[in-house]
Amino acid sequence: MNTKPTKRLLFTAMSRKKIGIFVASFIVFIATLSILTYEGTKATVALTIDGDKVVVKTHAKTIGEILKDLDINIKEDDFLSHSQDTLVKNKLNVVWEPAKLIAFHDGEDEKYFWTTAKTVQEFLNDKNITMEKHDQMNFLPEDEISENMKLKIERSFPLVLKNGNKEEKVWSTSTTVADFLIQQDVTLGSLDRVEPSPDKKVKPNDVVNVIRVEKVTDVVEEPIDYAIVTKKDSTITQGAEKVVQEGEEGLLKKEFEITKENGKEVARKQIAENKVKDSKDKIVAVGTKVIVAQASRGESKTTQVASKPSSETTAASSNDGKEMYVSATAYTAQCNGCSGITATGINLNANPNLKVIAVDPNVIPLGSKVWVEGYGHAVAGDTGGAIKGNKIDLFVSSKEQAYRYGKKQVKIRVLN
Repeated sequence: MNTKPTKRLLFTAMSRKKIGIFVASFIVFIATLSILTYEGTKATVALTIDGDKVVVKTHAKTIGEILKDLDINIKEDDFLSHSQDTLVKNKLNVVWEPAKLIAFHDGEDEKYFWTTAKTVQEFLNDKNITMEKHDQMNFLPEDEISENMKLKIERSFPLVLKNGNKEEKVWSTSTTVADFLIQQDVTLGSLDRVEPSPDKKVKPNDVVNVIRVEKVTDVVEEPIDYAIVTKKDSTITQGAEKVVQEGEEGLLKKEFEITKENGKEVARKQIAENKVKDSKDKIVAVGTKVIVAQASRGESKTTQVASKPSSETTAASSNDGKEMYVSATAYTAQCNGCSGITATGINLNANPNLKVIAVDPNVIPLGSKVWVEGYGHAVAGDTGGAIKGNKIDLFVSSKEQAYRYGKKQVKIRVLN
């Protein structure tokens, strides 16, 4: 058997296998060397992207190419520490901060801004926005800027606040009177009111008037005048009078509800009345006994008889004045619509102690002297719209006297 050809074939096969392995190893070596060479020639760049730090190895020639490779789109308002044309160098540190969109309201104006400011105060400084002492903002200056933040400044303006009897100038950012009162920590009581009304809008230099209203009770005691009752008495000479019973005043207690605004009385309403003591009539006996002179032959004597008055006596008594009963009230110089000057020109303010009565001239002529029961002698020196017929109005010096007098029936005598 010839083994040489077989050995030759086996050797040839082994040689080809070794060559293949060698070639493959060489290719791997070359590829690995190429990769190592490629990676070794990359530049190392440190990037700070929106606060996060990353390290990038790159063959990019410029910073713009690096950002493009990272799919980062740079906006005009973004912050970039280097221009995009800056050539890449090993160990380069690049900072990129994307701008945030915020809405900014300044009073009635609204704008949108892209900003890279860290805090609200930085934003205000960047945009040259100033705030006055009394202006208000919905964020603190040190608050961080966030995406889609809505920043609002309310500008203050001066107002005048009248709170009861206190008046002051204040600053406000309110839109309505109600908001203004809340901002000024003003609380309204159940009866208080405010002008203008709470829903009205306020403008610079407006006056907001808070009216403090209170209701109190006042009790007044008033005397009740006694009536004078006359009784005819035939045992007393005609024209003479005798007090049979002295009169006594009664006492009336009245309760009033008083409305005060800012401490001043503006209304008074009677809510109750109670008679504490009845008055006692004054009884006066009026004489009707007439003395008649009789003559006899050669002598004369006087005899007292009770008879009907003669025509001569009646004529004499008529000289004493016309007597009648009238409805009487009282008034002062300060009454509503009063000028203090009477219809006949008397100055009541200058003469508070005069006895003057207002009359209906068709019943009692102006200028007449009149005796009024319980008032005394007076002059008919004034008139009044409500004084018609058998009515008179007595002048007194104070409203208290007028209130106490009330309304009553009295006897008067027109003397001339």
